[in-house]
Amino acid sequence: DHFLEDDPPRHSWEVLALLLKEGWTQDILCDFGMPVLHAGVRYNCRVLCLNGDILLIRPKLFLANDGNYRETRWFTRWGHGWVLQDLVLPANVREATTSKQTTVKIGPGMLALSDTIVAAETCEELFTPDSPHIVLALNGAEIITNGSGSHHNLRKLDKRMDLIRGATSKSGGVYMYSNQIGCDGGRLYYDGCAMVSVNGKVVAQGQQFSMADVEVVSAVVDLVETRSSRAAFMSRCEQAANATVVPRVTVAFTLCDPSASLFPSPAISVRVHDPMEEIALGPACWLWDYLRRSNQGGYFVALSGGADSATVAALVGNMCQLVVKECAAGNTVVLKDLRRILGEEKMEAPTDHKALANRLFYTCYMGTVNSSRETRERAKNLASEIGAFHIDSNIDLVVTALMSLFRMVVPHKEPKFRANGSTDIRENLALQNIQARLRMVFGYMLAQLLPWSRDARGSLLVLGTGNVDEALRGYFTKYDCSAADINPIGSISKEDLKRFMAWAGDRLGYPEMKQVLSAAPTAELEPVEENYTQTDEVDMGMSYADLGRYGTLRKERRAGPVTMFRALVSEWGPGSERGLSFKEVADKVKRFFFYYSINRHKMTTLTPSYHAEDYSPDDNRHDLRQFLYSPAWSWQFRSIDTLQAEIEADAAKRGGPIPPRARGVLGA
Repeated sequence: DHFLEDDPPRHSWEVLALLLKEGWTQDILCDFGMPVLHAGVRYNCRVLCLNGDILLIRPKLFLANDGNYRETRWFTRWGHGWVLQDLVLPANVREATTSKQTTVKIGPGMLALSDTIVAAETCEELFTPDSPHIVLALNGAEIITNGSGSHHNLRKLDKRMDLIRGATSKSGGVYMYSNQIGCDGGRLYYDGCAMVSVNGKVVAQGQQFSMADVEVVSAVVDLVETRSSRAAFMSRCEQAANATVVPRVTVAFTLCDPSASLFPSPAISVRVHDPMEEIALGPACWLWDYLRRSNQGGYFVALSGGADSATVAALVGNMCQLVVKECAAGNTVVLKDLRRILGEEKMEAPTDHKALANRLFYTCYMGTVNSSRETRERAKNLASEIGAFHIDSNIDLVVTALMSLFRMVVPHKEPKFRANGSTDIRENLALQNIQARLRMVFGYMLAQLLPWSRDARGSLLVLGTGNVDEALRGYFTKYDCSAADINPIGSISKEDLKRFMAWAGDRLGYPEMKQVLSAAPTAELEPVEENYTQTDEVDMGMSYADLGRYGTLRKERRAGPVTMFRALVSEWGPGSERGLSFKEVADKVKRFFFYYSINRHKMTTLTPSYHAEDYSPDDNRHDLRQFLYSPAWSWQFRSIDTLQAEIEADAAKRGGPIPPRARGVLGA
C-alpha cells in the first residue's frame, strides 16, 4: 500500500534523475521500472532511457491480481489501446536530462533504432494467454525486454523457462528477461535467474538463488539470424502483414556492434534445480536477506528432535554454509553485512561454517517429563553437526508452577491427562497446550538474552517450525512455538520436508537428519502409556500425504467439500489403487473440512512464512477466505451424502466400481 502514497513516485523520479544526470545511461539503452502518475492515474511502467534522455514510458497492459498479488489495488492497466500520449516531466527530471526534455511519450510503443526495433513487456504480461510480445514481434520488434518481479515457488522455474523460450520460439527474436533477487520485505523470495533467449533457445542464464545484490548476465546475439528465420516463416509473415499497428518512437542510435571478432553466444543447457535443492537454497537465501536487513544478531530455534525443527535448523546451517562460500568467492557485500551483524568491523572472512553457525545460530531443547531420551539426543547431535550454540533444558518447573496457580484459583477441580483417567478432551488439550505455550515464552526470553550472556551484540529472531499441512489442518497450538518472527518452512508440505531431510543428511553434511526422519513424528505432550504413544497422524486423524492432497484441491483447484469429494472419489474410490469405499472417501472429506473450519481462526496469527507452495493457507494476502465457519457444513455435507448415494446406485447398475476411463464424468 506504499504505492498509494505520494512518496514512491516522487522518489522514483529523483533516483531516475540521478541516473540520467550522472551518466549511467551513456551509450547504454536502459529499461527501468517505476510507478508513474499520468493524467491523475497511477501506472506500473517501464521507462526506457539512453544517453541521459527518456525515450519512452511504457505502462503495463495486464496486471497481476491473483495469488500473492493485488496490483489493481494500486495501479490501473493502460486502457487507451496502442496509442502514445504526451507526459509532462517533473521539473527536476527535465533539468537532469541531456536535452532538457519537457515531455515524453507514454504508451505501449516500440523504439525504432537505426538498426533494430526494441520493445518491452512486464512480468505478468509474459504469463497471460495473449501476451504483448506476440503483437510486438509481429510488428518487427527484434529485441523484447522483460523487467520482472516473479517470486519463487517450488517447481515453478520450468514454467517460467517454457514461457520465455516460447516467447521467441514461434515468432523469433531476442527475449531479455530480468528478475528481482531477494526478500521483498515480506513472505516472498524473488529468485533471480535472469536470462537471454534467442529464437527459442537460451544463450545465457543467471543464478536462480544468489546472495548477491546485483548479477549481470550478458550474451552476444545475431539479429540477422532472427530476420532470416522470420522471413522464411510464411504464415508468420501473413499475420505480421495484417497485425495491429504498434506506434514507434524513432531513436537515432545504432545498437549493434559491427566488430568482426564478435560471435553469437551458443545455446546452453538450462540449469533447473531439483525441488530438494530449491528447499535448501531458497529459504536459506531468504533467511540471510531477512537477517541482514533486520540487523538482528542471529536466529533461535526451539529444537525438539523432531522433523520440522530439524529441517529449520538445517536451513539455517545451510545459510551459514552459503555465507562462507560467498565470502570465499569475494562477495564484499556479504562480508560487510556479516561484520555489521556480528559487530566486528575488521573480522576476517569466515572459513568454517560450523564456527560461523556457533555465532549466528542458537538452539534449545525444552524437555518435560513427557519428553524422550531419543528426541533429546537427536536435538543435541544435530545441533553439534550444524555448529549451533545449543543448550539443554527442562521446563517442568514452570509447568508445575502454572498448575499450582490453577489449583489456587480453581481449587475444586484438577485437570488430568487422558492417560491418567480424563474423559474430557478439554483437560487433555489444556495440559498439552500449557507445555507448548510456555516453550514459546521461554524461547523469546532466550532469544533476547542468550547473545547478552555471551557478550555478543543484538537479539535473535525466533524461527517458527510448523509446516503447511499442519497449518491447513490447524494441528498446532495457538501462541505456542508456532508463534515466532518468521518461518522458513511454513508453506512447504510435510511430504517434501521428508524428502528434503533424506537429501540434507547426505548433501548438507547433517547425517542426524536421517535419524530424525526414521522416527515417528510426535509432539511428546502426553504421558507415554504401555499401549499408547502420541503420534502426529493419529492425533490429526489423517495422514500428511492426504493433507497435502486436500490442500492442493482446496486452494489450487478451488474445491469446496462437494468438488473435493468428486475429485477424490476418482482418485481414492473403488477401482482406484487405494480402493476406498464411497462412504470412506466422503468421511475423509467431511473430517478434513470439519477440522479446517474449527481451526481456520489460527491463520490470523500464523507466523509469516516463506512462500513456497500455492496451497498455503496464509490469510495475510494469499488465501483470503474467512476465519469463522460453521463446522457443520450442513448444506455441503448433505450434498455429499446425496451425491454418494447417486454414485453408489449408478455403480450398482454398472455391476461394479466406476471404470477408470469413465471417472471424468463426475466433474460434469
